[in-house]
Formats: sequence, C-alpha cells, structure tokens
Amino acid sequence: MKYTQAAGEKSTVKLTIDFSEQEWQDALTKSYAKVRGKYAVPGFRKGKVPRPVLENYYGKGVLYEEAFNILYTQHYPEILQKERDNFTAVGEPSLEVEDMREGNGIVLSAVVPVKPDVQLDAYTGLKIKKYEYNVTDADVEKEVGSVLERAATDVDVTDRACKNGDTVNIDFSGSVDGAVFPGGTADGYDLVLGSGSFIPGFEDGVVGMNLNETRDIDVTFPADYQAENLKGKKAVFKVKLNKITGKQLPELTDELIKKQTGSETVEDYKKKTRERLERNAENKGRDDTENSIINELCKHAKAEIPEAMIENEIDRMVQDFSYRLMYQGLKLEDYLKYMRISMEEFRGQFRPQATPRVMGQLVIDKVIKSENIKVEEGELDKKIEEQAKSVDKSAEEYKKTMDPRQVEYISNDIVITKMFDFLKANNELYTEEDKPAAKKTASKSSSAKAAADKAEKPAAKKTVKKTEKTDGGKAE
Repeated sequence: MKYTQAAGEKSTVKLTIDFSEQEWQDALTKSYAKVRGKYAVPGFRKGKVPRPVLENYYGKGVLYEEAFNILYTQHYPEILQKERDNFTAVGEPSLEVEDMREGNGIVLSAVVPVKPDVQLDAYTGLKIKKYEYNVTDADVEKEVGSVLERAATDVDVTDRACKNGDTVNIDFSGSVDGAVFPGGTADGYDLVLGSGSFIPGFEDGVVGMNLNETRDIDVTFPADYQAENLKGKKAVFKVKLNKITGKQLPELTDELIKKQTGSETVEDYKKKTRERLERNAENKGRDDTENSIINELCKHAKAEIPEAMIENEIDRMVQDFSYRLMYQGLKLEDYLKYMRISMEEFRGQFRPQATPRVMGQLVIDKVIKSENIKVEEGELDKKIEEQAKSVDKSAEEYKKTMDPRQVEYISNDIVITKMFDFLKANNELYTEEDKPAAKKTASKSSSAKAAADKAEKPAAKKTVKKTEKTDGGKAE
C-alpha cells in the first residue's frame, strides 16, 4: 500500500491510497468469506456457494463494497497514526474509488476533515474585561432566609389578599370569543403564585384576590403556544379563589440552625455561609474572566471550521443534556416526545453555541502550542498529591486507584491553568470599576460604545429548555 496526501478545501486533506493487485485480491477473498452467507444461489445452500458461481450469478461487484471496507479499516488508522504530526482527523472521511484496473489493483481517495490551523493575530497586549463578585451581608441573610423557608409551616390565610409565594386553590374557566375551549377549565386547582406555571398574565391577575372572590382575568396566549387554535389569541379566565395557604416562618434560633444545617449557632452558620459564598464568587469570577479572555482572543482569530467539528460539538452538548435528564429520571427520547420536537430540531438549538465553543477550543490549542506550554517534571506528582490529601490518602494509595483517563485529565488541567496564568499576566485586565464614569447625556458615539462594552460580556451558558403549556394555560 502506498499513499500520498494533499491539502484540500475548507480544512480537509485528500489521501490518495494505492493498493496493489495482491492487496486487492486478498481483500476480495476476505470479503467473500464474510458475505457469502447473505446470498442464495439455486442449487446451493446459503454460505456454500463457490466464489466464481457467486460472482457469475450476482456480478463481480457483489464483493466490492465489503472489500473496500476491509482495506479502509485495515489501513486508514495506520495512515492517521503516521501523519499525526501533520494533521488531526476530526470526522469520518468521504471515500471514492479513483481507479480500478484489472490486474493492477485499486486506488481509493479519502477526503478527510481535519483540525484547522488557526490564524491568531494577537493574544497578548490586549485589554480584556475581568470579572469580580463581592459577597454582601444581604447575600448571607438571603441564605439564612432560605433556611427559615425550609422550616416554615403552612397556615391558612383569611385576613389578607393572596400574594406571590402563597399557594392558592382556585376554580377557573377560560374562554376565547365567549366560547369555553377544551382543557381550559379546572376546579380545586392548587397554584403557587409566582411559579410561572400558567401563561403570562394569569398569576399576576390572581395576585391580590381575597378569599371567595371571583375575578375575570384577561390574558393573551403566546404566539408560539403549542395549540394552533390558541396561538396569539386573547382569552378571559373566570377565576374563583377558594383557599389561601401561606408560610409561617419560625424564629431564628441556635437550636433551629443546628437542626436544619448542623452548625452549632446562628453566627457559626453565617460565618460558614459567607466563606462558601466567597469561594463560589471567586470561582465564578475566575470562570467568567477566563471566558472573557477566550471570547476576546476569538475576535482576533480566523479558521475554516469543518462541519464535522460543529457536529461533534453538538453531539457532546446533546449527550451532556441527556445525562442531566437521566439524573432527573428522564430519557432524551421521552423528553423530545413531551416537547413535541424532532431530534433534528433539538440539535439545531445547540448550533449557535457550538460554533463559538469550537473556535474557543481551537484558540486554546493554538496558544498552548505557540507558547509550548506543557506539564513540567514534578507538576503532575504535586497535583496528584494535593488530590490524594483532599480524600485523606497518600499519593501512593491514590495512584493505585487512578486510571489513565484521570491522569490525562489532571495533566490537561495543569496545562490549561498555566495557559490562563500566562494570558492573565500578558494582557491588561480591567474591571467595571476601572472604566471612566459615563457622562449623564450620552451621545450617539457613547451609546454605541456602551453597546460594544455590553457585547464584550461573555454569554451565559444556556440550558436548552422549552416549556410546554396545556390548553388551560398551565406549564406542565
């Protein structure tokens, strides 16, 4: 087997692979042994048809497809291994027969999507926004309030109107143009106000109602509502309030805190809470700053990203979403049925996020390669020792429980950390407080700058989620 390679269009490499006549005949022999059981010829049992008879009955091409696959699986990985320093395949190749001459073997071509080379015109000396988050006393008190909420008891409310946070029991009947529509009626329905369980406007209309009051609530169904006959329609819900259940918070005491959280005193819990919130704030600030750095570097990068890389990233995002569903006891196929969307539509929701994520990873790889950032001697052992200490084990004990993937993960983490340390040290990081105060009267140019500053903020990670509502306006 001989081969040549040449750069193709849009981040591809074309491999031209020349197989000798002997290699081609060996592949045909293996193909015959593998596929002969699939074909029947009159006068022969399945799997017992001689090769010449099989080829004469079905044509010589009956063995070709499997022979191509045999040559591909035997030799393609070997070629990729030999060329690993020249290119990295990122998807399956497109195969074609270029030449097939009787007695002279066969020539196959493989157009391989490969990892593109990124043109990065700058990655140092840039001004990049840095994110810092402070923990306030109000943040700590909010956590304390959550403890009280969890320990609260339900009480019937009779002396005030209902408000957000209350659970109300209601009867309702919805109508469009005076006609009650199917699914728009219920009696004795329990609704937590402020939960967003109903279409916009419904819960706001219930807030403020008193016990046994009846009220007409005007709403408009969303334009993307799943029921075609209700999309964008104005509706009126007649609502009767049967019961209001509120929350009675307990007194904040050391005994309550110990029972609910395990901390000995209120002050001890507040101290631990502040420390936890500060750690979270520090981690969030670091993550958002690193996202900001990559986003800025991507503005200075160019690359022809092959479609295979986008699809691979979407595969990972779909798989991650599927895992999160599994933790909730759901299967992805059931979720898609529930949401009434196809897998193709579902994957399409990830595409806008997939492309910048791929570019970000390409930029990271480019910086690491350009600066020759790698794990130095002793760094891996030090990191393993730190992790071993966190689980009360010696480094030797911990290493015995590790598999190669863990070692690779730790090595990658070391490299990525060193890369961001380099980028933080070699770029000018500024916070929101560092920017000069804006003038009260904004000109067109200053407004444009404000919009540009806003655009610099890294996009928050989004969970693809679509809320389905019943015809009664409820979100299930």
